[in-house]
Amino acid sequence: MSALAGRHAFVTGSSQGIGLEIAAALRDAGATVVLHGTRLHEAAKQACERCSAEIVLGDLAEPMPESPLRIAEDALRINPLIDTLVCNAGTYIDEPFLDLKFETLDRTLKLNVYSQLVLIQHFTRRWAAQKVAGRILLIGSINGKLAEETHVAYDTSKGAVDAMVRSLCVSLAPLGIRVNGVAPGLLWTRLTEPALKNDRFREWMELHTPNRKVPGADVCGGAAVFLLSDAAEHIHGQMLYVDGGMSSWQQPDPPAEWMNRC
Repeated sequence: MSALAGRHAFVTGSSQGIGLEIAAALRDAGATVVLHGTRLHEAAKQACERCSAEIVLGDLAEPMPESPLRIAEDALRINPLIDTLVCNAGTYIDEPFLDLKFETLDRTLKLNVYSQLVLIQHFTRRWAAQKVAGRILLIGSINGKLAEETHVAYDTSKGAVDAMVRSLCVSLAPLGIRVNGVAPGLLWTRLTEPALKNDRFREWMELHTPNRKVPGADVCGGAAVFLLSDAAEHIHGQMLYVDGGMSSWQQPDPPAEWMNRC
């Protein structure tokens, strides 16, 4: 309950889904949090109430780099003591590669990669000047390691996040700033719910996960708290896969009883 007592976190893309669950877990672990969302819809209002937090509104991707810089300053106006940054905001808008439009790739990279680098640079410059031992957590994806057909833009962006965790670690560890990442597998969220409501698809995904589970986004909360806490003091530049073991399993064979029903 007190693993993050005294810490002050800004969590992007935290009005719902994975970002909200991480923000709530940080709040439950003793941190104060500032939330972020694109607009003040009902879910965002409920997120603020759940986390006892204020929210910064805005599109991190447009215009670039003015928007992420403005959002960072808005968060600091709410809480000038922010010393923990969770870059969760992201998007999945993909198309088959032969039909992939530049606008799709541009939007994906702006939100999933460029905006995060702008935010991190802004906060770390401030922390370095003030000698703050900041902590950064990037939210990647199992798609940074395992590819999916028609997911070229998304897979590329999440592969970049994997590389950012390592590169930023090397750049920022000498300043006393820790950088790590969490890479979720398939989870129940607003974006995945339509597909997971298909029983056959959900069962297939469960069969391809060693622990046979497709859980809710709350499973990312504990991983985030650990990596941002003093317990992870000597953990730098690591991507922690929260995927039920899916990324460890090469070409899993479905059980015979399942195949017999196909």
